[in-house]
Amino acid sequence: MSISKTNELNKGLFPFSVFAAVLASAGLPIYMFGPKFFAESYGVSLTALATVLFILRLIDCIQDPFLGTLSSKLGNKRPRYIMFSVMILGISMVLMFAVSPRVSPLLWFFFTSIGLFTTYSFLSINFYAQGVQKAKSINGNHKKVAAWRETGGLLGVCLAASTPTLLMGQTTHPYMIFSFIFVFVAILGWYLMRNEWTEKIESSRSPTQRVFKDPILKSLIIVSFLGAAPLAVTSSLFLFFVDSVLIATEYTGVLLVIFFLSAAVASPFWAILARRYNEKLILFIAMIISILSFCFVLFLGERDIIEFSIICMISGISVGADFTLLPALFAQRVEKISTQATQAFGVWSFVTKASLALAAIILLPILDYSGYQVGSKENSVEAIQTLTILYALVPSVLKSISLILLIRIPL
Repeated sequence: MSISKTNELNKGLFPFSVFAAVLASAGLPIYMFGPKFFAESYGVSLTALATVLFILRLIDCIQDPFLGTLSSKLGNKRPRYIMFSVMILGISMVLMFAVSPRVSPLLWFFFTSIGLFTTYSFLSINFYAQGVQKAKSINGNHKKVAAWRETGGLLGVCLAASTPTLLMGQTTHPYMIFSFIFVFVAILGWYLMRNEWTEKIESSRSPTQRVFKDPILKSLIIVSFLGAAPLAVTSSLFLFFVDSVLIATEYTGVLLVIFFLSAAVASPFWAILARRYNEKLILFIAMIISILSFCFVLFLGERDIIEFSIICMISGISVGADFTLLPALFAQRVEKISTQATQAFGVWSFVTKASLALAAIILLPILDYSGYQVGSKENSVEAIQTLTILYALVPSVLKSISLILLIRIPL
């Protein structure tokens, strides 16, 4: 391929990176900052917040497949629906972090989260399905599309996860400013992608159940769920771990940048390795690295900042493979069996978010029960030990199970 054609192709994929950054900014960081923000600002208990997050995911269980089916029937109305969804996404973010609750804080968290997560689901389903069509237009190069998309997503998570903490030393309203920055980036992402949505997504009559009837797709969904669960666990507990175990709150933003930036930088290289060697082998190696890095967290204590920085970098590099290769493998299989892309990614979207919900509903109440107090410098030894085990050991076990299942998939 000539240099001019390569540059033209990369330019065509740049909007996918930016829009992926928007979606990533609205997804994972909410699980990191939402509970901590409402617990510290309004005194809402972690157990109550975890219950709300779980209820939201039960709603997702119903709405995600519906949103997938709806998306497959939009036709030329898709750009309009995308525009309105981006608007609601931005408004919901501002209401959550920049506007004082007009009802009880817990209900406010619930209602604003509904707006965020529903539009996030709808946009994610359409975005990933559009990625399948984009890959077809460049000779089925799913890994190239995935590399651009997931690198953008990881950079988005990196910026979104670090911005509030970096702003804490500059302003008394870091989350409010973050929400305004998000609105600006969301508008930019929509503008860059505005012409992509006009490309028709191929439709078929295959029902959602077909996704689960295909043994390879079903196995990939399970591996994705178990593979995403460790990140869900660490995302839910990261701020608490840095604050109460490392006693290094001032380094939170830097540590988050190290983790997500490492993942973003590594993603294209994982895609290159996957094209050159076997995708399954490369994913296997990345999972081994991830498991080993998490194990070392068990031995960390107060002010072990350098050691944790190294772990963040190594685990971030391994997570880059999960974000890049698993969606690419899923998209390849979806195209191969000719099932409906929007419906398939409706299931994928739900499974990915379900791992976050289960992490919240299981881990936060356990942490609450152990006596852990958010923002307190006088937590008991038992509470700190519980936090360390949940943060380090649980992800290692889940990743190990995911690794075993991956080996058995005939890819």
